[in-house]
Amino acid sequence: MKITRVETFLVPPRWLFCRVETDDGVVGWGEPVVEGRAEVVRAAVEVLSEYLVGRDPLRIEDHWQVLTKGGFYRGGPVLSSAVAGLDQALWDIAGKHYGVPVHALLGGPVRDKIRVYAWVGGDDPGELREEIDKQVEAGFTAIKMNGSGLLPRSLTSADLAAVAGRAEVARSVLGPDRDFAIDLHGRATVANARRILAAVSELHPLFVEEPLAPEYLHRLAELTAATDVPIALGERLYSRTDFLPALTSGLAVAQPDLSHAGGISEVRRIAALAETFDVQLAPHCPLGPIALAASLQIGFATPNFLIQEQSAGIHYNSGAELLDYVLDPAPFAFTDGHAHRGTLPGLGVAVDEQAVRQADRHPHAWRNPVWRHDDGSMAEW
Repeated sequence: MKITRVETFLVPPRWLFCRVETDDGVVGWGEPVVEGRAEVVRAAVEVLSEYLVGRDPLRIEDHWQVLTKGGFYRGGPVLSSAVAGLDQALWDIAGKHYGVPVHALLGGPVRDKIRVYAWVGGDDPGELREEIDKQVEAGFTAIKMNGSGLLPRSLTSADLAAVAGRAEVARSVLGPDRDFAIDLHGRATVANARRILAAVSELHPLFVEEPLAPEYLHRLAELTAATDVPIALGERLYSRTDFLPALTSGLAVAQPDLSHAGGISEVRRIAALAETFDVQLAPHCPLGPIALAASLQIGFATPNFLIQEQSAGIHYNSGAELLDYVLDPAPFAFTDGHAHRGTLPGLGVAVDEQAVRQADRHPHAWRNPVWRHDDGSMAEW
């Protein structure tokens, strides 16, 4: 079996899919994307595909090594994301070739269902009570929300009260038996993050995500030492070596993204490394169905798996939704807040190729917003 063709598709709302075809007629799908830079990743996939075409798709690890280390310049979000999508597609092909789900190739399942959470509130959180109520009615036992909109460099008592107030709303709706997580999105300074963590501690969030931007990771140990709130991060870390400083600094929850951190091959290793630090895995996934399918395959085979993010109804989805490009929604039918293990081969997702090709005729050009402080200087989004 040889790889004969690699194609990419820019599809709304902000996703990039890749399709890897073999001479045996087996097709694998992946989701290589950097949100807001999808066209750049598309170019990277095209370059890397020069190596793959004509080769055996089942030599996944060897291909991963060459694609990540065969060039003198390595790493970074664009290259890692391009490799991630291709890696997903190769695992999809392998599962289909052997007639088993990918988790069976990763050592077999360690669980039969995976807890998932739903997003509420949007970029600048509002109408939380109503939105959380809807998710509870839909059966979810956990939600995540942004802790704030734009954060000033120095928080006032009103700013702190607003963040704490949102957390109080979530806890009051969810009660003591359900969970909420807070995403700070790297918007806070380290000093402000410490104050926010103190303000929400008694409400017992499941975790607080990205309390500091990734370039300040060397200060993570200060935060973990100052709080009993579990700290999560990792969507902007792309390898085991990126994660190691966080793991040694008291990280509680590792959040690699299957579409950014080298795909299934690297995330399974990140998970194993995290396990040696007693750190839980909660893959980042505000993306499309292929990325989610890959995340679930990892989850079914990973002992230290905590919970899975998913993008149904997320505020980023404008013009398309999670299930718009799949033929069978059953693998993404969440019951009582859980995804249940399936037996379909490969990633377990049936992509609607016609819909994907049609969408790519009008490719998106999604960009994240640029926020500014009152003084006109750029603010973290």
